[in-house]
Amino acid sequence: MTNLQGKKMITVAMTGASGNMGKAVVKETMKLPYVKLRLLLLNGKRERNLIKKWQKEYGDRVEYFFGNMKYEGDCLQLVKGSDYVVNMAAIIPPQADRYPELARDVNIIGVQKLVLAIEAQPVQPKFIHISTVAIYGNRDFNHPWGRVGDPLLPSAYDEYGTGKLIGERSVLDSDIHTWAILRQTGILYDKLLMANISDGLMFHTCFNVPIEWATDHDSGVLIKNIIAKDYVNDNEGFWNKVYNIGGGAKYRTTGYETFDKGFGMIGGSVESFMRPNWQATRNFHCMWFSDSDELENRFHFQSKSMDEFWTDVKNKNRYFALAKLLPASAISAMVIKPLLRDKNAPYRWVVKEENEGRTNAFFGSREQWEAIGEDWSKFDVWNKNQIPGHNYSKEINIKYANKCKLNHGYDENKPDSELTLEDLQQAAAFRGGKCITTEFTKGDWYTKVEWECAEGHRFKASPYTVLKAGHWCPHCIQESHWNFDQLAKKNPFYAQVWYDTHEKEENAMYYINSKGLALVA
Repeated sequence: MTNLQGKKMITVAMTGASGNMGKAVVKETMKLPYVKLRLLLLNGKRERNLIKKWQKEYGDRVEYFFGNMKYEGDCLQLVKGSDYVVNMAAIIPPQADRYPELARDVNIIGVQKLVLAIEAQPVQPKFIHISTVAIYGNRDFNHPWGRVGDPLLPSAYDEYGTGKLIGERSVLDSDIHTWAILRQTGILYDKLLMANISDGLMFHTCFNVPIEWATDHDSGVLIKNIIAKDYVNDNEGFWNKVYNIGGGAKYRTTGYETFDKGFGMIGGSVESFMRPNWQATRNFHCMWFSDSDELENRFHFQSKSMDEFWTDVKNKNRYFALAKLLPASAISAMVIKPLLRDKNAPYRWVVKEENEGRTNAFFGSREQWEAIGEDWSKFDVWNKNQIPGHNYSKEINIKYANKCKLNHGYDENKPDSELTLEDLQQAAAFRGGKCITTEFTKGDWYTKVEWECAEGHRFKASPYTVLKAGHWCPHCIQESHWNFDQLAKKNPFYAQVWYDTHEKEENAMYYINSKGLALVA
């Protein structure tokens, strides 16, 4: 099929088009005149309204049907005859915490069904799978910089991060010929602040966590540019790899600075609105990507700056100007403090002594929470350079980034073509395990080999999955269970970052039981 300009039309199938990133991707890809979209959507009011809007703007270039990713038949209908499949569907917190079965249907089962549907095609479409920074788990000022290949340690009780990790592994272990996995960082969008004042989730963001944001607009431009370059065969070396999506230096900040910037739009500050002991001190996620320039250098999608983003948000929302008329104490009392009583607020878990597991996971212990207090003068803030030995620098400082660089267990200075069995054996040993396979073709990154973890589990995975993508034993990663305290004791690969925020004496198994209760053993 061709368009009026004589160019071959292509079909891009999408899931998750109604989300913040999804809407931006639809808008941007529709700027490519040779693209038709096929969308799989839930049959909800929001989705129906979006379809009306899109069909009014783009006509028959947008095809859709209502269905669910957890059904293989719906996935087959979506991908049949398509040239690309972009999977952006995800159930994220707090919905993932409230509805774990729904999260599982989308983040795990949905991905597995989509993979099967693509594998079944006589001519497979190219697959772009959106993963998440949450699979890396918690970072702080000890190792703020991270990259693809780092350990994947989703935080305790984070069903979203764990589900996305398992879903991503389904893609890596699949027989899909052409794929790319993009690990999306936190997304800034116009209604971000309002969306985060209805739940205790905002208190999970540690003040001293490094964050590299990206906007929904830039993520949409990225997907458009990937397809556009591929359309003219200008994507050499891109496919069959994992990447981090970040906004670059202009979007590197901390949890403290993010709150401070947001509250600054209404005339306040983080210290006038909040108290130190309201916020978790560990068990979050996010970091600065030392490799976010890999996608930027290829696709040139990063734009503006974080300051410009907040200015745009402020200009679009007149109620921010009205809020300036109120004292900070009044806004805190009316908007922020009530959220401390929410079931998802760390402050409530500790004060009401109703959730020892979550208290320990997010603070270490009740005693450690009590030591934080409410006095800002006694709380060390990293971006104020109040933490000895950890000068704050969010620019890519090579010396600083290299100091924070984690060991991946093999010689990364060698060309990829020189990968040997000895590299695999060294990487396995650094993970506390073994490479069982004894015959290996030099430089073969994608043929699966057999491994054994420190717990005695045997599994097969490609060298790329283990050495380049950071995955290890799939049997040790279980839904609703987090046992990294035990695993890190035998796994130096995990230990090098796990003990930044955990004591070696900790020996907790965090889990969620069949009744949805968060427990610790």
